[in-house]
Amino acid sequence: MSPNSARIHPAKLVRGLADVVEKMGVRLCEDTTVSEISPRPARTDRGNVTATYILRATEGFTANLKGLHREWLPMNSSMIVTEPLGDEVWAEIGWSDCDTVGDSAHAYVYSQRTADNRIALGGRGIPYLFGSRTDVGGTTQPETVRALTRMLRRMFPAARNARIEHAWAGVLGVPRNWKASVGLDQQTGVGWAGGYVGTGVTATNLAARTLRDLILDPQSELTTLPWVNRRVRQWDKEPLRWIAVSSLYKAYNLADRAENAGRKTTSPIAKMAGIITGRT
Repeated sequence: MSPNSARIHPAKLVRGLADVVEKMGVRLCEDTTVSEISPRPARTDRGNVTATYILRATEGFTANLKGLHREWLPMNSSMIVTEPLGDEVWAEIGWSDCDTVGDSAHAYVYSQRTADNRIALGGRGIPYLFGSRTDVGGTTQPETVRALTRMLRRMFPAARNARIEHAWAGVLGVPRNWKASVGLDQQTGVGWAGGYVGTGVTATNLAARTLRDLILDPQSELTTLPWVNRRVRQWDKEPLRWIAVSSLYKAYNLADRAENAGRKTTSPIAKMAGIITGRT
């Protein structure tokens, strides 16, 4: 459990931000699919949008844009949530406050106690779909639900009989070097931010302020940060991309099993996987 973090409701945060910017006069166009971003125009299913600056913040869905299929890999992250748990369960776990919980595994999971006394637990499950496909419906594969349920019961035996009431999935963006970046091409007017590898709820705030300064105040302190205009090589073509990611997580799972069985040091399998993929 970590007291040095906070939990928020991301959907409420997004809706709150939307309310604020709309009151400032910003027009939000929802249910509009962008198929291509090029200098000045963004091509959508409702016509082209032209602007001096076009900022790409499509994160895990970047692979759906023309010419960007290998830019960031769309990785799936899934969550399950239990039914509300009684006081006796929380007392047995020893989880009296709302500290966030994670583990130090290579294929790690993360968890929190919700405001209505449930355990929400997430992890990678089946992390990557061949061809950088994305499931915009948020469907979670039954195999992933079962795997996360096993993890929940192993981590919290007191909740072993708790019913799983909800499951959902989302897509996050993963650059080839596993590091986020922010940038702006002054000649084309195209900017970008993303590749947060799962830390976007917090990193997007700094990224947005950095993009703002790249346009309005290019000499600011934020524009000198190491992630600004950082370029990395693209992901490999298929089937190498699928083989690499699938092998990575198989290696991490093998390493986790070895370490859970009593290994005192980091498994060399995990070290090698990190070097090959550029994760470390």
